[in-house]
Amino acid sequence: MAIRQLTIFVENKQGKLVEITRLLAENDINMRALSIADTKDFGILRLIVDDTDRALVELGENGVMVKITEVVAVEIPHRPGALSKTLTVLADAGINVEYLYAFLASKGQGAYVVLRVADNKAAEKALTKAGYLVLNDADCID
Repeated sequence: MAIRQLTIFVENKQGKLVEITRLLAENDINMRALSIADTKDFGILRLIVDDTDRALVELGENGVMVKITEVVAVEIPHRPGALSKTLTVLADAGINVEYLYAFLASKGQGAYVVLRVADNKAAEKALTKAGYLVLNDADCID
């Protein structure tokens, strides 16, 4: 059930992020979630899009360094303490979170958290057992 995330290495120069987002827009690829972390020389852009395969091709054909990373996405309630409870489920199962980012759901009252962990299947099992809705690629399509 893991979601395929685009991991894009972006040169830390004016206009580089615009080039990537423009390319996606021109190809009618919708961004569902994103995170960016930067250093002095480059950034790491992480994207969940509605057409991962086409985005991979379009970006790659246009010289963008991109790879697919499988991540876990889970719906959590939009209220204080919800993230802490979710992370506790993973910690109690011995699962370390490498990174995460979140976004509000476009429908319902929840939020979505995207998690990078060493063992997606174990994380999905622990979260499902605790009553969480774990998302898949189909959930990211408009």
